Amino acid sequence: MEISIIQAILIGIVYYMGTNGNPWPTVLGSYIIRQPIVGGTLVGLILGDPVQGCIIGAAINLPYIAFITAGGALPSDAGLAGTLGTAVALASGLEPSVAIAIAVPIGLLGTIIWVTHMTVDVTFVHMADKAAEEGNLDKICFLHIIPPQIFMFIICVIPVTLGAYYGGDIIKSIINLLQGTPLHVMSIIGGMLPALGIAMNMSAMGRKGTLLFFILGFAMSVYFNLGIIAVAIFATIISYFHAMNMKEVQ
Repeated sequence: MEISIIQAILIGIVYYMGTNGNPWPTVLGSYIIRQPIVGGTLVGLILGDPVQGCIIGAAINLPYIAFITAGGALPSDAGLAGTLGTAVALASGLEPSVAIAIAVPIGLLGTIIWVTHMTVDVTFVHMADKAAEEGNLDKICFLHIIPPQIFMFIICVIPVTLGAYYGGDIIKSIINLLQGTPLHVMSIIGGMLPALGIAMNMSAMGRKGTLLFFILGFAMSVYFNLGIIAVAIFATIISYFHAMNMKEVQ
């Protein structure tokens, strides 16, 4: 699959819309767009194959299923892994398991973008402090949104655009060189990475107060033969009433 420059730019914009600190209103919101299953679907839609994009994005999402950022730290960029990883996988015709092995290192590179963003934004904060001393409220509002977002747009869209536009051919060449055992090893590694995400999620669910909900969902699926969507609907209803009861107790 060939990726045009317009498609590459749109993929870059999808990544930008999923970044932290993005103030622009969207139907999904930046946190949802940042999830690889959503970003992958949007990338697939741009490239004309949303179903395969969703499949690859869902596979990439598994290592990040219990992924959190704390205190502004970003150990890996799930948004970059989902968008650029899906784009490269679709352009190169990769299987989802191999796509995971390629997407995870791409996610690690996303930390460079995040650190650059946080470092440069300090400059705008100092400028806003000076404007506050001058009592210039309009300038404070301007420095709070416009310059940081222009800079964030540039460092997000340009690298992803170049990666999507040129990455497919590069990955194809690498895949051709890795045919045989090396590619098989990458497939095995990619198949193991989802287990890490699931294990992290299981560890979180094993805490007091959440384990019973997991057991209930498992029992509903196994003994009542309910599908995932039906279990999710019941889980939403149960969690709503549980949250309301907890609120009344507090």
